Amino acid sequence: VPATIPSWTLDGGVEMPVLALNTVGLSVEGTARAIVFAYQSGITHVDFHPGYERDGVAKYLEDGGNRSALFLNTKLRRAPQGMSPSDAAQRIRDQIADDLDALNVKSVDMLMLRDSPDAKVMQSQWAALEEALEKGQTRSIGVINFCQFSLKSVLQTAKIKPALNYYLTHVGMGLDPKGLRSFGESRGIRTFAYGAVGEPGPNKELLESPIVNRIATNHKVSPEAVAVRWILQTGAAVSVRPTIDFGLGTSSCKLEKNKCAEGLQERAASFNWKLSNEEMDELSAMTSPNDNPTLFSSSGCPDAFGTKQMIGQILKK
Repeated sequence: VPATIPSWTLDGGVEMPVLALNTVGLSVEGTARAIVFAYQSGITHVDFHPGYERDGVAKYLEDGGNRSALFLNTKLRRAPQGMSPSDAAQRIRDQIADDLDALNVKSVDMLMLRDSPDAKVMQSQWAALEEALEKGQTRSIGVINFCQFSLKSVLQTAKIKPALNYYLTHVGMGLDPKGLRSFGESRGIRTFAYGAVGEPGPNKELLESPIVNRIATNHKVSPEAVAVRWILQTGAAVSVRPTIDFGLGTSSCKLEKNKCAEGLQERAASFNWKLSNEEMDELSAMTSPNDNPTLFSSSGCPDAFGTKQMIGQILKK
């Protein structure tokens, strides 16, 4: 029996299920297969990238999948460094048209904008998203990996504020990582989390944590189920990978051994049980493994992954 997943009501009466399938790193076939398993388990919110994942969503729909039963949430590519604000906005319009065409749908349910180190680029791109909302190409708009600088930049000129900010959150980072959650939520921007078990790969320290494992044993669930439940119980939404078989830019949803189907069933069952107040307090108080919520931001945000890689390459020379 498919699980019942609660929803948020966003502006305009848009119902967004708070548990999503994260297709990041899946192939076309893997994405289509993961949506089948997710849908069977009750997960209808599909969070996907342009490219292979988008084409996997298109394949699922082409093979008879019910568009109206899904909440389709996709991401806009980051503007290349140095691109003018007007060109960056046009790039957004072009991608939206291209994605809708490839998916063979009139609209998606959410579009999420990536950050830029250039405030004017983000402002121009956000205006293009507001335009897409007005045209009915999407039903809601949000942002990805926005630090305080990025949020302030967009809010300065936005007519419509982002429905949510999608960023890395897991046990060990606390209830308000780097003050980002309180900054966004105090401005009416909800928290949508990814990386419940770590990114860009599963976090060994988190999954082997004695606290997490003791709580998992108490509830007869896996450590990753505890990690996902903690996020949901803090009041955030969460996007989950099907299994813990993933790495940077890779993920898997194979038919053999039913791991993908079982993983999604377990994640969908997150609403069948609860952590006690004491367990919540214990998990919320953990200070390790700590991470940067905007690890995958542009160089406009502190300690971003790409910036670290660039500095590493410079130091090697």
